[in-house]
Amino acid sequence: MDVYQEAVLYLEEQHIPVEAESDALEEDVFQEEAVSCLLSEDIELPVTPNSLSWEEMSERRLVVLKSILESEEVYLRELDTLLMPMKALRASARTSQPVLTSQQVQTVFYQVPELKDLHQSFYSGLKDRLNAPVPAEDPPDHHQAGTKCRNAGLMVGDLFLKMVNQIGLYGGFIENYEKAVEVVRKCTHSDQRFRTLAESMMSNSGTDKARTAYTLEALLYKPLDRVTKNTLVLLDLLKTTPLEHRDYAILQEVLRLSHSFLSGVNESSQNRRGVTLSHGMRRQLMRDGFAVDVSEGERGLRHLFLYTDLLLCTRLKHSIRGKQDQYRFCWYLPLAGLRLRWFAGQEQTSETNIRLHTIRTKIYLLRQQLLQHSRGSRFLTSAARSKKKLEQMELMLLTHSPHCRLELHSPSGKSHTLLFSSLYEQEEWREAVYKLTLNNIETVPPDLLTLTSACVKLRMTQQPPLHNADAGEDEESLCGTLGVVIHSACGLQQPACVYVCVEVDGYNIYNNQAQTHSSIRSLNPHWDQELSFQVDAAQNLKVLCVSQADGQDDAVLGKTTIKLDSSTLTKRWRRQTLQLQQVEVMLSLKFCPHPLEPPSSTFQQPPIFSVPIQTLAQQEGVLVPHVVRCCVEEVERRGMEEVGIYRISGTTSGINALKAAFNSNLREAVTQLRGTEVNVVSGVLKLYFRELPEPLIPTELFQSLTRAVEIQDLDSRLASMLPLLQSCPDANRHTFLYVLHHLQRVSSWQHVNKMSTLNLATVFGPSLLRPPVAGVGHKGPTVDISQEVVVQVQVVFSYLQCNNLPVAQISALHDTDPEDETTHI
Repeated sequence: MDVYQEAVLYLEEQHIPVEAESDALEEDVFQEEAVSCLLSEDIELPVTPNSLSWEEMSERRLVVLKSILESEEVYLRELDTLLMPMKALRASARTSQPVLTSQQVQTVFYQVPELKDLHQSFYSGLKDRLNAPVPAEDPPDHHQAGTKCRNAGLMVGDLFLKMVNQIGLYGGFIENYEKAVEVVRKCTHSDQRFRTLAESMMSNSGTDKARTAYTLEALLYKPLDRVTKNTLVLLDLLKTTPLEHRDYAILQEVLRLSHSFLSGVNESSQNRRGVTLSHGMRRQLMRDGFAVDVSEGERGLRHLFLYTDLLLCTRLKHSIRGKQDQYRFCWYLPLAGLRLRWFAGQEQTSETNIRLHTIRTKIYLLRQQLLQHSRGSRFLTSAARSKKKLEQMELMLLTHSPHCRLELHSPSGKSHTLLFSSLYEQEEWREAVYKLTLNNIETVPPDLLTLTSACVKLRMTQQPPLHNADAGEDEESLCGTLGVVIHSACGLQQPACVYVCVEVDGYNIYNNQAQTHSSIRSLNPHWDQELSFQVDAAQNLKVLCVSQADGQDDAVLGKTTIKLDSSTLTKRWRRQTLQLQQVEVMLSLKFCPHPLEPPSSTFQQPPIFSVPIQTLAQQEGVLVPHVVRCCVEEVERRGMEEVGIYRISGTTSGINALKAAFNSNLREAVTQLRGTEVNVVSGVLKLYFRELPEPLIPTELFQSLTRAVEIQDLDSRLASMLPLLQSCPDANRHTFLYVLHHLQRVSSWQHVNKMSTLNLATVFGPSLLRPPVAGVGHKGPTVDISQEVVVQVQVVFSYLQCNNLPVAQISALHDTDPEDETTHI
């Protein structure tokens, strides 16, 4: 059994809950939890489990003692570095131009020499004990003691007792600390000589004599940090000291004295109003809330506290038996120099999707049970049990569903990754942190134990957002199907590739986020894309407009939240204009209420490829299918200068993978599209037209078009060909026109991509136009197979030469309620 397992057993014995995910925690995290427990409750000291053998205990105790010795050595070097300038400053104080006065020297270095002597004596004594031969002490129930056992009998308790009896030195240092820091800051600002000294103190670190740079202020903080570490060290040593050992009772007393001193220090600290920072600032809590912290692939729900100078990540430990909630320290990052990177989302693995679906299904069933139990008083016990399970399921969902990633990178090299379930929430956190980093804040290293303990009183967000705790139906919320069509945007300062993300709140039983495809680089992007949501108790709709740029992070151009009002939403589309900072987004909404349905076991999107284009257009509610528009816009975004675009094909595996993505989930395909090789994208577009059951230009027009291309004069030829398009079905005609306009834009870059209109017609002609197949019912003349390709190419080539092609209409949305005027929000 390792040290952490012992810790878990101990906490369970004291009725302190330990979550299942704690398996991944390291020993030092447990130590901080134990100290926190000691400071807040009268808990008996940990008892060493009897399951460990004397030999195992001996080995672990020796490791702990050696680590204590190494830590003391580092601390002594830091104190030496801190004291190095003291003698020169005292000598300077007696001159006519002192760097510091004698009183200031006394304030800055108050109790530091005494602390150095105290720890030097402890270090020397501990080093001698570890190096000296120690007589073996018989372990219980054993007649022989091996070499390792000799160290288990090593007596060190008296050394710790001697040191803790002089711990009052730290009390004097702590009371004087803020005065010392104030002198350092004041003199650093006013005297160049002192500034040079205070900002460039060097210390040897380790056996390799590497040099480590410190500031004087950072070195002054070292004794404060040491006070907490002393208590943690004692806890660690007690865990590896057998009950029968002569040191055990002494170490218990040392821990009691240390605990008493530390409690007094923390009580004094909590009575202060705040910690003064540089430039007259004070550490204040600016924002707090919950997010998922990812470490070594493991996820954990954490409570974040954003202060004016640092970001603190903690773990909430709920109250038991009416006692106050507690927080355990996880990590912190100073905001000065902090770099942020964010990502709108990451693809979930199939295993994760199955897990999330299972959780959502259980949430749906538990909610239905609670709704039934609420109708009678006979099921109070069952309702309480279901409610508890419901909370557990949603906690799991809150932990495993977030996918919007925010990366934090500090100048010291430390990095942490946070996940948010909402892009809107992620952007609010990114914005808040980024604004504080602009102030170039100089951080005072915090007393982590005090700071973490104060979180209970300072927090503004009490609990994780558990919506399912109240399973009752809200009369003002929406349950049913919400349709959102994103039409267009305006107000951009410069041309950009833009997409719109839409999020709906609720009980999170269904997927509640979607985004449009990225637009072509434009000042006035158009999408006319419909997004559909199954909503469960939805009250708010959040909309974000995001700009994409190759090689750079996406940028949120604006965001807003609108209230979903069931009294104004109808089954017919209603158009609205949203103001997102400087950007205006035009959208339409409609709502169809119906009872909640269980989440489908597997979402089966109707296939896209090999489906008649009229059928697909009707399913999507558009005139130009999304697969065509997505591929066209992606090619125009980054393929216009690609040599041989549409002529040079992408890899077969890449094309098949993207085709499968479009056939299974359009949203995932849109995300995958951006990271796919552009020749693969162009290959998918060509494949879509080749696999249509009927060609884009109906076969009954082939003969008429064949006769038309024989007309020599181009204007006369086009005058004959353009009216033929009017007989095509709407989806065919508008898709064909949409592709023609795209190919004309591609050919305008032929000086770079080497794709002329004739080259493009040669590539697309056989895909867009096919001759009728001879057979039953076909009475017209057949076309010689040698001429077939010529006709296909010439038809497309002729249309591409037309300078006044009709404009393609993308959306089929015309059912906006005429009684509802366009509203601006």
